[in-house]
Amino acid sequence: MEDKSLVHGPLEFLFTTDEETGLTGAAGLTPGFVESRTLMNLDSEEEGALYVGCSGGRDTIGTWKVDFEKVPAKHVAVQVRVAGLKGGHSGLEIDKGRGNALKILNRALMLVADLGGRLSGVEGGNKRNAIPREAEAVMFVPKKNLSATKGTVAEFNTVAKAELATVEPDLSVTLAEVKVKGKVMKKGQQKKLFQTIAALPHGVIKMSADIAGLVETSTNVAVINTEKKAIVLATSQRSSVASELTEIAYSVSSIFHLGGADAKTSDGYPGWKPNLNSDILKLAKSTYKQLAGKEPEVKAIHAGLECGIIGERYPGMDMVSFGPTLEGVHSPDEKIHIDTVDKFWNFLLGILRNVN
Repeated sequence: MEDKSLVHGPLEFLFTTDEETGLTGAAGLTPGFVESRTLMNLDSEEEGALYVGCSGGRDTIGTWKVDFEKVPAKHVAVQVRVAGLKGGHSGLEIDKGRGNALKILNRALMLVADLGGRLSGVEGGNKRNAIPREAEAVMFVPKKNLSATKGTVAEFNTVAKAELATVEPDLSVTLAEVKVKGKVMKKGQQKKLFQTIAALPHGVIKMSADIAGLVETSTNVAVINTEKKAIVLATSQRSSVASELTEIAYSVSSIFHLGGADAKTSDGYPGWKPNLNSDILKLAKSTYKQLAGKEPEVKAIHAGLECGIIGERYPGMDMVSFGPTLEGVHSPDEKIHIDTVDKFWNFLLGILRNVN
């Protein structure tokens, strides 16, 4: 926009807000706001790849109204914590077999409950579009069972680490005594909560039969919080097939209902169906080959791109998405491959020069 020496035809620039937290900026677009019908979306994460499709997504949230009661006599407080996981984007990394802190923590809490443990509060995850890296809970256990509880959690730590040794070498499940006051859930509600989390699916539900290596449908158990009179668990579902997105969201919602929670599913955002005969795709492919001396990969992505919403708002929009290489998106480990930024920039300018 600032460099007057660049060669290009007429351009429109579209900037949207809150892409990372729900695509809400794109969702606010109205008819007539954009005049162009060719879009280059600069929001993909693999240099040398042209993306022509993406998944749609919905959030399903379960809420348990909790009746907390006094801590039983002769109980002591402990904190059970899961840490050291890689986390990552709940679409792009959902097929990597990484650990989910909420699911792992729940397994540990069920073992503590078998020894008389009573849940006071649980927290974990921080974004619905990220695989949770950390989670923790405070439970009150009978003092007479404290030693056994410590041993049980230590043993589970060994089991969990062995299960995920290759992908999650830094995983830890720990228990520590803490001095806190509080109340605990009633036993029946606690059992339903733990059973629901155990029953909820997490990970890949279906791979695409049309595009090799593409996740078609998935779900992520994402964030749990304890409020004054409720426990809230947020999950997110993705699919490039609208009917499958509806189905997996319904499955998750059904599990919540069976577990005694109120469940609500968001309207979500649409997917973007690939068009391999796209004019902008053909131009991008020829430009990349001209600059790099090789063909780019043409892909679809198991993540939400604003192209899905933009295509719905402006029918007939011809779109392609590309960008430099990024890793660990939506996590504290997010990083960019610096050497790909220059390639990305020159590619963009090349396309603009080659537009007829």
